[in-house]
Amino acid sequence: MIAVYLVPGVTITSFWVALVAAMVFGVINAIVKPLVVALTLPINILTLGLFTLVINALLTLLVASLVPGFAIAGFWVALIFAIVLAAINWAVYKVF
Repeated sequence: MIAVYLVPGVTITSFWVALVAAMVFGVINAIVKPLVVALTLPINILTLGLFTLVINALLTLLVASLVPGFAIAGFWVALIFAIVLAAINWAVYKVF
């Protein structure tokens, strides 16, 4: 919810939609992301890991297409959202 308020172009209709989006995002990160990262390993090595941000943005767009009530304006918004989400996750991890 914090990242939605920080990044313009990302809309969510309610807290419950955010909860469902978080659960879908967790499932996709657990199942799909390792496969995609393994398939794109050469590109990831060439970009020194920065291609992982692109993968995160694409997976975020996938979640937005699967969950009604959660919308992202485009790829660049999804990329910024993925970066902000990673920063928030890092900060919460450091606090707790």
